[in-house]
Amino acid sequence: MRVKGGFVQRRKHKKVLKRAKGYFGARSKLFRRAQEAVLHAGQYAFAGRKDRKSNFRRLWIMRINAALEPFGVKYSQFLKNLGDKKIKLDRKIMAELALKYPQIFEQLVSQSK
Repeated sequence: MRVKGGFVQRRKHKKVLKRAKGYFGARSKLFRRAQEAVLHAGQYAFAGRKDRKSNFRRLWIMRINAALEPFGVKYSQFLKNLGDKKIKLDRKIMAELALKYPQIFEQLVSQSK
């Protein structure tokens, strides 16, 4: 006996085509091309979520380094001094202090010397 998969298959195709909406050309119209595009997009999205974390860390380090320039302190030396003084702040918080609260950051730099 032959079973036609019309309903289930159509539902699957519609789901993929809906996710491929806005893609260029055949990638948004044809199921096979759309499925490839959606799978690749998923891979890029997964990798991007991992990359975002290192990008933020890089940004925080740049901001801290820029804020340390007027004091004539290098970033690596600053972190080592903080570690020696047992001051535990993560880079995100230090970058926030450097950007929004320069007076507090200045106190932090003076404590680390």
